[in-house]
Amino acid sequence: MAELIRLMIVAGEASGDKHGAKLATAFRALRPELQWEFFGAGGDEMRAAGVETLVDAREVAIMGALEVAAALPKFLRVFRRLREAARARRPCVVVLIDWPEFNLRLARRLKRDGQRVIYYISPQVWAWRSYRVNAIKRDVERMLVILPFERDYYERAGVQVDYVGHPLLDSVRVTASREEFCARYGLDSSRPLIALLPGSRHSELKYILPPMIDAVRQLGQSRPTLQFIIALAPTVARDQVEAATSAGPLPNLHVIEGDTYNALAAARLAVVASGTATLETAIVGTPLIVAYRASRLNWRLFWPLINVPFVGMPNLIAGREIAPELLQYRLTGARLAAQITELLDDEARLARLRADLTEVRHKLGEAHASERAARRILDLLGL
Repeated sequence: MAELIRLMIVAGEASGDKHGAKLATAFRALRPELQWEFFGAGGDEMRAAGVETLVDAREVAIMGALEVAAALPKFLRVFRRLREAARARRPCVVVLIDWPEFNLRLARRLKRDGQRVIYYISPQVWAWRSYRVNAIKRDVERMLVILPFERDYYERAGVQVDYVGHPLLDSVRVTASREEFCARYGLDSSRPLIALLPGSRHSELKYILPPMIDAVRQLGQSRPTLQFIIALAPTVARDQVEAATSAGPLPNLHVIEGDTYNALAAARLAVVASGTATLETAIVGTPLIVAYRASRLNWRLFWPLINVPFVGMPNLIAGREIAPELLQYRLTGARLAAQITELLDDEARLARLRADLTEVRHKLGEAHASERAARRILDLLGL
C-alpha cells in the first residue's frame, strides 16, 4: 500500500486559493506513487485540485481593522476549526499561503502544538509592519518566497528562506483573441475596452468599486465609444457588483466571471485594485492604473506603517512608478475618469508602459514556481 502523506494547506483569498491548487497538483505530479491527503482552507480551485476545504475562502475574504473586528467571532470559529483539525489529523507539515492577518496567528498556535510550519507566498513584511518578521523567525520553519528581493530581506533577518520564483508565471494564460473574447460577450471589437478589477475582498468592493462605477458613468457621457468590463474574482458573487450599479442602467458596462486573463488581454487599459491582480495584469502586459481605497480608520491606522514608496506590485518590482496609482482620497470617479482619458489619449505613454511591464515580467524569473516549491517541501520532509 502506498505511503500516506497528509498535508494541511491554508489559504484565505482568491490568489492564495489559486496558488494552493497549483501546489497540491505539483505534489501529485512529482510523486504519483504516494497517497496524498490534502485538507485545510481554500476555495473552488483548491477543491478542484483535491483539497478538502474545511473552511471556504469566501467565509473569510475580509480585510481591514474594522471589518476583521466585526467578523471576529467568525474568525475565531475558523481558527479553532483549523487548529483542531491539525491536532486531530497530524499532517506532516502545514503550508500557509499569504493571508498574514490570519496565518501569522495560526502559525504561532500551530508551532506551540508541535506542528511543522512552512510559509509559501510571503506576507509583505518588507512593505509594512516589518516587526512581524520576528514572529516569522520564531514560528515558521521555512519561508518559500516568490520575489527576488524577498530572499535578501529574510536572509538579513536570519530567517530560513528559499526563492522559488512566481507561480503566476504558470497560471496566467491568455486563451482567446480580442475578437473571440468580444464575440463571446457581445462586445464590439472595433471599440476600445477598459477592464475593471475591483478586488476579491468584501471591503475592497465596498470602497473601490463605487469610484470605478462613478468613472464609468462619467465616461459614458464624455467617451461614449468606450466599453467597460468588470472581471469578477472567484470569491466575489455577481449580486455584490449588481448592487453597486443599482443607481441606474449602465449600457456600456458588462460583468464577466471566470475569464479575467482574456478580459485583460482584450483591454486597451485596466484599472486594478492593489494586490496580486496588478501583477497578473503586468504578466499579461496590459497598461494599468493601480487603485486602492479603505475605510478612513483603516487608512489612518495602517498608512503610517507602510515603508515603501508604492503599493502597486509592478511599481515595486520596477523600482519606480510605471503605472499611475490612485490611493485613498485621490481615488474618486472624477480623478479616475480623468486618468483613464489622459492615458488613452497618449499612445506614446501607453507604449512605454507596455515596455516597462515586459521588463517587470522578465524580473520575475522562470516559470514552474509551484513545482520548485513542492520539491523544496518534499526535501524538507525527507521524501
